[in-house]
Amino acid sequence: MFKMDRLLNLMGAILFAGSITTTTISARAETLLERGTYLMQSIVACGNCHTPQGPTGALPGMELAGMANLEVNPGFTANASNITPDKETGIGNWTDAQIILAIREGKRPDGSIIGPPMPIGLYRGISDRDAKAIVAYLRNVKPVNNPIAKSVYTIPLPPSYGPPVGEVADVSPSDKLAYGAYLAGPAGHCIECHSPMGKQGPDIKNQLGAGGFKFHGPWGVSVSSNITPTGLGNHSDAEIKKMIMTGTRPDGSAMMPPMAYAYYANIKADDMQAIITYLRSLPAK
Repeated sequence: MFKMDRLLNLMGAILFAGSITTTTISARAETLLERGTYLMQSIVACGNCHTPQGPTGALPGMELAGMANLEVNPGFTANASNITPDKETGIGNWTDAQIILAIREGKRPDGSIIGPPMPIGLYRGISDRDAKAIVAYLRNVKPVNNPIAKSVYTIPLPPSYGPPVGEVADVSPSDKLAYGAYLAGPAGHCIECHSPMGKQGPDIKNQLGAGGFKFHGPWGVSVSSNITPTGLGNHSDAEIKKMIMTGTRPDGSAMMPPMAYAYYANIKADDMQAIITYLRSLPAK
């Protein structure tokens, strides 16, 4: 009996230890590359602008290799840069800090300023960890040698987008409203595209989410929708989710580019709910 008791105790200890190990593995911290992959393949969606497109979508083998004539208007001709690790035509020679500086402050290593449509004003709010996660993803993209011409601006670019960013803390996903604001703001810049143009760019201060921003592309001209309760108040959460993730309205009609539907289809359910919670909270415009 004594031996049997010892055997049972030993088996219990092994099973308990195994339970701890399994729990520890399942609850382990997300790596930077895992976080970066999720962000880049969902809400951040840099490929929506930086991956060249063909008639049926993204060109195979050209992820983040740059896109010419991303936006052409009287103020500028914007070409999205090659942001693969290619050392001749991409960012392979940039340090991690230089990449983060370009993303969050709009400054290249040579000191030149990145112009629109890069939403630098919002990207300044990307957290330190998420900025590092995006860099981790960029480092793992296949290098593609693809020269892209510099953008041409007839409008003046600012000497900077503000003082040095400094440290930016993570926003806890447990705070649905704050995290939704982060995803729809600094991470996904939804509020930039869905606010009407003012004298100094999208009028986020006075007309946040009111829509009316015009996009000129191969598809023609599309106008961003009002995403405040004025525009979304009659839609259920499920309908809003479907519009964001599939580009299909409740009546079955298709929404137009440049919304990154192929990327937004990968947004996690909890993150999507956080975004919707935030949109519901916006002042009606």
